[in-house]
Amino acid sequence: MPGAFRAPQYRIMEHSPPAHTVIRPPASPSRHQRVDGHARVAFGADGIRDLYQRSPCRLLFPDTEPGDLRQAVSITTSGGLTGGDRVRLEIAVDAHARGAVTTQAAEKLYRVLPDDPDIRIETRIEIGEAGVCEWLAQEAILFDRSRVRRSLQVDLGPAARMLAVESLVFGRSAMGETFATGLIHDAWRIRRGGRLVWADALHVDGDFAATADRPFGFGGARAIATIVYAGADAADHLDLGRALAGAPSGGATAMDELLILRLIDADARALRDRVMRAASALRAAALALPARLPAVWYC
Repeated sequence: MPGAFRAPQYRIMEHSPPAHTVIRPPASPSRHQRVDGHARVAFGADGIRDLYQRSPCRLLFPDTEPGDLRQAVSITTSGGLTGGDRVRLEIAVDAHARGAVTTQAAEKLYRVLPDDPDIRIETRIEIGEAGVCEWLAQEAILFDRSRVRRSLQVDLGPAARMLAVESLVFGRSAMGETFATGLIHDAWRIRRGGRLVWADALHVDGDFAATADRPFGFGGARAIATIVYAGADAADHLDLGRALAGAPSGGATAMDELLILRLIDADARALRDRVMRAASALRAAALALPARLPAVWYC
């Protein structure tokens, strides 16, 4: 009969539950689209040896200055990442080959809904014997209530060299935004010849604002960066690294053929400028490359 009430239909169970049992329909799957991007590039002696990409991950290959490394630019075409999104980037450099990968712009990591999985960002670098690789990632910006798990794994062959840069910005302060609460798990693992030589992890979950303001947290900093140079001559550049890190808001150390710089700043723009100066100087001093980052850093 039109307009008549029709009771909902339930599946009859083989054994009726007790009278007090409440039967609820299964939870509806998330209606939000998720991305599972993947890109892979391999540099050989004669250029790009292998290339794979799956949306929203893409790789572009701009012309480079004479004397610089072959370069790939990583792009996330979705415009940012949110709950349940996953992107993976694999970089391989063959024995005696050279290559660099950078990102087109800052990565935006948006709010994650309470029932959604964390954002996952995975980068894997493998460098063959006497190979040279640069991983020059521009900053990742965390929006309030974002939940991010990011990892960088590096496998170095004998006499391989690498310069790697990654940064985190805790909210766009110029827009009046802060990263007050959420999750950030940021892990580095570097192996040489299969042996783990450096492991580092940042993990903050919950009230980030309180942690960031404490002297034993970030001391009021709202942006941090890690720069690592791997090479047999790493210790030779320690004095330069300490000058570039700029104490008291940064520091550098050398161990096991690694030079590690850590920079922090209350101003994300100031940190970016410091990262650009440090990475430019290190690539010139350690890799004999032009003292200038890829052009996308200056756009």
